[in-house]
Amino acid sequence: MAFSLHDKVILITGACGRIGKASVRLFLENGATVVASDLIPAASQPLFGELTERFGERRLLTVQSDACDESQVMALMNEINDRFGRLDGCFHNAFAQLHRPFADYTLEEWERVVRGTLTSAFLVSKHAVKMMLASGGGAILNTSSIISERPQAHSAAYSASKAAINQMTKVLALEYGASNIRANCLLPGDIKEPDPNVSAAYVEKMKEITLIGRSGTPDEVAQLAAYLLSDSAAYVTGASYVIDGGFRL
Repeated sequence: MAFSLHDKVILITGACGRIGKASVRLFLENGATVVASDLIPAASQPLFGELTERFGERRLLTVQSDACDESQVMALMNEINDRFGRLDGCFHNAFAQLHRPFADYTLEEWERVVRGTLTSAFLVSKHAVKMMLASGGGAILNTSSIISERPQAHSAAYSASKAAINQMTKVLALEYGASNIRANCLLPGDIKEPDPNVSAAYVEKMKEITLIGRSGTPDEVAQLAAYLLSDSAAYVTGASYVIDGGFRL
């Protein structure tokens, strides 16, 4: 690859998700020290045991943490600081989603999705920025979604939260660019792991609605994320990178 994450300390939230797991592996392979955080315990994911055995505990730290809880986010950042003394990159992937007709949302359901998606991004970005200010800079990458720009029915809370993340990230770039902190967004489309259970009808649907003619893979998103967190992207900030195979409504 034309870029490197060598010696960078990078936090990945939502690390047990599809994009999260692919990113943990790829970032380690490209030289990073990775802190993998998720509400799900890492012990439930065989991949993390395999990666710890391959790269060692000095390169991979797993932390069970709720990105919606500020006290837990602060504890996570303190653990990173105690262990490594700095944070060079933050890749936020945690979210909450609920498919519901707009008028059928309860207030509790709406707030749960907004908290899990937008508030979590705010809390993680806020405390990542504080660490980066103390250590001379860094890069923040928030995972948004293509439906932040091309909304789908029954996704009001999720679409609104992802659209807000796009704008929030631009504000981060605006406020902290002079402090050597970059902030960007990823807007993935349909991302699937290779899965033999995906129906033939779904495969045909993706051929019709994307220019590339298929779903994306978590590894493809991870590669773009690695670039944006690397020094090769030193002139990139305040940007939203769409990775959706040319999705068409």
